[in-house]
Amino acid sequence: MTPRRNGSLPSTVLLVVANLLIPFAILTFATGFFPYKPILPGLAEYSTLPDYGAPPEAPFDRLVFMVIDALRSDFVYTADSGFGYTQSLIRDGVAIPFTAHATSPTVTMPRLKAITTGSIPSFLDVLLNLDEGDETSTLANQDTWLAQMKTKDGGKLVMYGDDTWLKLFPGTFDRADGTTSFFVSDFTEVDNNVTRHIAEELRNDDWNTMILHYLGLDHIGHKGGPRSPHMVPKQREMDGIIKDIYSALESEPHLQSTLFVVCGDHGMNDAGNHGASSPGETSPALVFLSPKFKAIQGNFQAPAPGAEDFQYYSTVEQSDLAPTLAALLGFPIPKNNLGALIPEFLPFWPKEDDQSQLLLRNAHQILDIIAAAFGLQILESNSTDDVCSGPTADYQELVCEWLEISKLARPTSSVDEVGPQWTSATVEWLRKAQSLMSGMASNYDVSRLVLGQIVGAIAVACALAAASKLVDGKAAEFVPFAGIVVTYGIMMFASSYVEEEQHFWYWATTAWFALLGLKGFSKRDTTSKAKHGLAVVLMLTTVRLVRAWNQTGQKFAGEPDIVKIFLYTNPTLLWCLVGATYLWIHRELVYGFNGIPKPFSYSGVTALLLAAFTFKVAFTNEDAPELVIGLAKRVLELEPTQGHSLISRARAVFAGLGFALAVALFFLLTKRQLSTTSPAIHTLHHLYTLLAVTQSRTTNIPLFLLFHLQYKLLTAQVLSPVELGTSSLLLQYTSFFALGGSNAISSVDLSNAYNGIAGFDAVAVGILTFVGNWAGPVYWVSAGTLLLLERREAGVFRGHVALLTVFAAGSAAAVMAACTVLRTHLFVWTVFSPKYLYCIAWAMVQHLGMNVGFGGVLFWLGL
Repeated sequence: MTPRRNGSLPSTVLLVVANLLIPFAILTFATGFFPYKPILPGLAEYSTLPDYGAPPEAPFDRLVFMVIDALRSDFVYTADSGFGYTQSLIRDGVAIPFTAHATSPTVTMPRLKAITTGSIPSFLDVLLNLDEGDETSTLANQDTWLAQMKTKDGGKLVMYGDDTWLKLFPGTFDRADGTTSFFVSDFTEVDNNVTRHIAEELRNDDWNTMILHYLGLDHIGHKGGPRSPHMVPKQREMDGIIKDIYSALESEPHLQSTLFVVCGDHGMNDAGNHGASSPGETSPALVFLSPKFKAIQGNFQAPAPGAEDFQYYSTVEQSDLAPTLAALLGFPIPKNNLGALIPEFLPFWPKEDDQSQLLLRNAHQILDIIAAAFGLQILESNSTDDVCSGPTADYQELVCEWLEISKLARPTSSVDEVGPQWTSATVEWLRKAQSLMSGMASNYDVSRLVLGQIVGAIAVACALAAASKLVDGKAAEFVPFAGIVVTYGIMMFASSYVEEEQHFWYWATTAWFALLGLKGFSKRDTTSKAKHGLAVVLMLTTVRLVRAWNQTGQKFAGEPDIVKIFLYTNPTLLWCLVGATYLWIHRELVYGFNGIPKPFSYSGVTALLLAAFTFKVAFTNEDAPELVIGLAKRVLELEPTQGHSLISRARAVFAGLGFALAVALFFLLTKRQLSTTSPAIHTLHHLYTLLAVTQSRTTNIPLFLLFHLQYKLLTAQVLSPVELGTSSLLLQYTSFFALGGSNAISSVDLSNAYNGIAGFDAVAVGILTFVGNWAGPVYWVSAGTLLLLERREAGVFRGHVALLTVFAAGSAAAVMAACTVLRTHLFVWTVFSPKYLYCIAWAMVQHLGMNVGFGGVLFWLGL
């Protein structure tokens, strides 16, 4: 397939149109796929129930609500837990333990929404969770148990901890001190800032609700995982705070009727992250504590036997907190609640009539939501007679079942006979209603879904038309690339393949380089065949090492890999490889700047690399001190490196990189000679590599040595534009998964998002987060551009972009089609929705921003 040069302008226009349509299609589809759910306005009030009087008296009048971020159930309940005092309270019967199921996405903001409203938040909240300045997600105008406690007897609310609460509930708290939830390098101050307020507030008697949200345990998970050496000491610290609060409940007169709740907003996976739907992420602990529980509850076994699925004691939904707190504290159930009153607390009301009334109020509140969703007429007597004669929909069956159950819900002389049966039936109905209505939480705008797909299909057509004219190559060369695009699109319709997408890229990359190797043999003599064979073996070996570096995906995350088997257990080997990576970058930069007088170039590059290396050592010492031994530890003990914070160290590295970049750009733009041994554009590539290494986990740094070896092996090959484009595409995706990425929100690595930043800044944190998670793909954008520059043809870059645009548009169209077809699938919010968010990142940031923008600038500078 040879390009028709006389059609270059129209084909370029087609290419531009395709790349403009991709974001339009994606964003249009997103507005129909992630809409905000309608809510019932106003605050709930107690309604009048026939045959019943006032609501039963509540046993508590005050609430201490303690959230320990990422408190996975086993952290509290198992034998190796640091919550020894809490377990003693469970054994004594004054603490009632549960495992609270947290639905995906398992990140803080949507989980707090579920806990406080009892409803199912929008999946779009996973994005709003990352924006600390967002105000659109406020719950100030929604009915929550905080709003109910605020209106109850003019109550005051106080809050200390994660400032997500302040964003969700502006103007709600009478006293508050918020801390940012994303500064994951801090394990200590972020919690001390909460604890320092507790003693004084426990002495105060002017509040009826105190909220505490601790972040340190979550930060430890992000940095070192659930088995970090910091984890159990942090658990003991939290357990000590629980002891202090519970002791105050026993001793302070004004706290005698205080309910104390300890819970996690979500859990974490084996890597210490969260956001997806693995058992560890969806199973936080939930404990209710009060001396009053001794009278209604028997003792529990604590510690509990181990459970691989993290399900300990009874399992409840997080949304069940809202109606349960309403009953225990005496306020109406929030209007948008889908939770069910936890039946273990019904013994607080010994009268069957009181228990029936609490369950009835819960049922009527959920019936109001059903009426709002499907029309008020569904609950009218004439309509229900017609519906119940032959119900055709799940919600109709639900209404009919309730009509049968409600016939028994009357206080009669025989209530002792029907009470337990009716209670059991009602609890079961509440669970069924909760499951049905939660599954119908999204109101898709199908017209926008269709429009997004139509625009996406047009983008694919434009990209194909542009590629057919701009890409120079024989028809046979396009077959592997076409196979990748088509196979990938088909894969998007299977949840298991989406979860384990990395295997597709690993096997496709291996097959591709094996194919290139076989192709190269036919064009070489005996001597060059031996060299070529060695190069092919080396390339396939590096691909195998890269794919074995980090286990990722859902099924095998946490399984043995190179990092776990060799690097964590052998820190000396780790630092040898890390040191070799920095020495290689130092060598390349010294050669890259050798056109400048040596006193400036060599000393400057050496100072920059030393600053970068000592920063990474200091960072690792804070993150995983058990890895910093031998020479690495002695580096920290050197006088010049002591006394500097991680922030100042990172800023020094970024400042050095910025200065070196400015010098390199000056020489490039003025056409001066920066180096006598390598083009200046290569120096820019190595400066980016240093940035990528700085933003990567220490255990992943040696991967860049393997990437460099792969790049050198590719430079020795004579590749056509199609082969270059295919190689670039495969290596971009392979490197993403090799560095630990996946299609789960939980794999987003925030550990380097705050390098050099003292507080939250959306733009800076966003850029650093992207570089930290897409360091490998961006490396291959830069390396691929260098390979293109060797051809010295201005038009070759347009063809390269056209080829990558075909995949970007085709993959986005496939993901949108899969999300539309499978929008009622069981895994739509746990698999396909996260995949769509990643699709947005790949198409709009990686493709448009990096392949087109960054790659285009590099290519123009290098010509």
